[in-house]
Formats: sequence, structure tokens, C-alpha cells
Amino acid sequence: MSETPSNTLQYRFDGPEEAPVLILGPSLGTTWHMWDRQVPELAKQWRVFRFDLPGHGGAPAYPAGSVADLTTRLLVTLEGLGVQRFGYAGCALGGAVGIELALRHPERLASLALIAASPRFGTADEFRQRGVIVRTNGLDPMARTAPERWFTGGFAAAQPAITEWAVQMVRTTDPGCYIAACEALASFDVRTELGRVGVPTLVLVGSDDQVTGPAEARTLVAGIPDARLAVVPGASHLVPVEQPAAVTDLLVRHFSTAWQPAFETSTGQTALPAAALKPVLSPAPPQPPQTGPVAEIAPVAVPQGQGRPDPYDAGIKVRREVLGDAHVDRALAQADEFSGDFQEFVTRYAWGEIWDRPGLDRRTRSCVTLTALVAGGHLDELAFHTRAALRNGLTPGEIKEVLLQAAVYCGVPAANSAFKVAQQVIREETTPQE
Repeated sequence: MSETPSNTLQYRFDGPEEAPVLILGPSLGTTWHMWDRQVPELAKQWRVFRFDLPGHGGAPAYPAGSVADLTTRLLVTLEGLGVQRFGYAGCALGGAVGIELALRHPERLASLALIAASPRFGTADEFRQRGVIVRTNGLDPMARTAPERWFTGGFAAAQPAITEWAVQMVRTTDPGCYIAACEALASFDVRTELGRVGVPTLVLVGSDDQVTGPAEARTLVAGIPDARLAVVPGASHLVPVEQPAAVTDLLVRHFSTAWQPAFETSTGQTALPAAALKPVLSPAPPQPPQTGPVAEIAPVAVPQGQGRPDPYDAGIKVRREVLGDAHVDRALAQADEFSGDFQEFVTRYAWGEIWDRPGLDRRTRSCVTLTALVAGGHLDELAFHTRAALRNGLTPGEIKEVLLQAAVYCGVPAANSAFKVAQQVIREETTPQE
């Protein structure tokens, strides 16, 4: 166990001290105990290192809002322990940390296993919506629905103790850290970078995973040069808990046979054996053909001249983060020859020039924007900027205070209309989906 400053992670070791280190990374809402059934076997060959996400499992509540931040904290923790090189297996958010390690710190990584992982987890809107719900209702809605996201129905019914363990694990997580982790997943997108992952990689997925299922796993395998796929039958998202023996066997076989040598310090190169060994994995069961693309590659922006960067690229990023992909996609899809220039103007100047300025944070900009829209009577815009305010971290109570303030300075009739619009949006956005 460990004492945990704000720039490190809570951790524990199992296994012989002289053995090579194997790190197990947890999923959002779980603790290191999700790996309990794997540790006895893995610890026979490796020094197993497990960590908790901030605010999970009693870890100190220092929120980390990006996968890069979590990865940095992990490396700082390992530096303090003298661990330089290691194998890594991560589930879901823990898998995102593994991909980040492979892309940004390949010299530290000997081998990689990605479980229930994806180069992009759903859409940014989905995870930011989770943050809105948790900020308003607490973690109980997420806790109550965790078993149906994590386990097959048969397993949840047959294992009530494990199901209740899952519920309590989420319920006891720090809400602020959970919201920050949702933001980390919302902003994670490495679809165009997978070809740079240079370590032997096992991609492991449950056949019945409805969160990050076989389609996402195949996207990883197609993009990572040295990757193998293993589909575990009869398992959903939290496959190490639901099918512990199968996962343990796959991890042992992968890390026993696919451990890349360290960089040679004098040349910076990696000495590879003549014939690199690969794990012998059972073929994946046949899957129905996909009805559409499993990943959409973001277009590459074309530079527009020299000197000051074009604010359009920053603007479209901020616009999507604040208003959501669905809203921006609709606006851009509806643009034609007549209105297209206006959409470009709004993106470049409103979002790239003003919303991206560092002088005010986004919460404050949302307060200002709501007030201005009330004053102008722009109720359509008020609706989607109320959604944006929730995504930017304002609570329903704070939005109410903004509208009360606007009633004094903009007039009661204007505020009356604004309250009706905001009330409807808040009901829609903060009602948990059953």
C-alpha cells in the first residue's frame, strides 16, 4: 500500500520483488480489486503492480481530467519506486492509459494487453452527459446501472454478491473524480495514431460487451501493427471479473511469449530476436458483418498560409467540446452554399477567437452567454447554451441564479420565458436514463 501525494497514484504490489513488473490498470468506477482473480497466477512470474484511479477505492480525490494526466501520474509513481520498464494490461480507461504509454513512452513498455478498450470510447457527448447526470444526481444512477453495463444478464443473476460489489464500488467513488474521468474518456481519440504503437499487443474483448465490444477491438487490431485478437465467449465489459480463468490464461500466455527487449542504451535501438514469438490464441468466433464503418478518421486540416495560426481548427474543437458533437454535426450538415460561410465565420471567430481565449474559464463564459441570450430574447440559442452550461460544469442551481440575476437587469418577462426553456432542458439533461 502507499501514501499518495496529488501527482501520484494509490498502488499495491504482489509477487516476488526480483520478478519483472506487470501493471494492471482498472476501468472507470472500479478499484484494483477487479483484478483479484488474476493476481495469484500472474504473481508466480511477475511483480504485479495494481493502482487505483483518483477518488476510487479510497484513493485521495485529486481529479485527473485527461488520459495523459493519468499516465503522467502513473509514471511519476513508478519513478519513485525505481520501476523503469514493465508490461501493462489495462481495462477500458486503464486500456486508454496503456495506449498512451505505447504512443508517448514506448521505451518504458515491454508488452501490452488492451481489454475492453477502444481508440475512441463512444462519443464525447455520451461521457459529458454522464458528468452532467452525476453532478446533478450523484453517483447512484451510475451505480444502479453498472451491472447491466459490465456483466451479462445471466452472470448478474447468478452472482448477486458480485453484482452488489459492483454497485457499491461505483457508489463509493468520489463524484468529482468520476466526472473528471468521464472528461478524460470524452477527449480521448487516438484513431489516427494506432500505427505508431510498436509493442506486441493483445486485444482482448468479451463477446457480449455492449460498451466497447468486438467491433472496437477489431479497430485496434487493424490499426496496431503487432496486435492479436482474443474474443472471450460469454463475457461482457468487465471480462476479467466475469471470465477470470480465461483472461488469466490469455494474459499469462501473452506476457510469457511477447516481451519486447529493452532499448540498447548506446544506440537507442531495440535489439529484436530473429523470430519474435507471438502468443498462440484461439481464433475469434465468427461475428456478423458490420453494417457500417467501425471508426471514422478525422480529416486532416490544411494549413492556410504562414504566420498566425488559423483559429478555425481551435474553434471547431472548442465548439464541439462546449455544444456537443451531435449539435455541431447537425449545424454543419444543414449548411449549404448560402449558409456555409456563416457557419465557418461562427466557428472561426466566436469559438476560435473568443471562446478559446484564456481570460475567462468556460463556466464564466457560460454565465455571460446565458445572460446575454436572456437579454436578447434568443430562446432557441438559450436552449442549447443551457446544455452547454451543464457540460461546462454549472449546476442547475447555478443556472437558476444566473436567470434570477438576469430577471433583475433584463426584465421579468424575458426571465420568465428563459426559465421555461432552461427548466425543460435541465429536466432532459439531468434525468438518468433507465
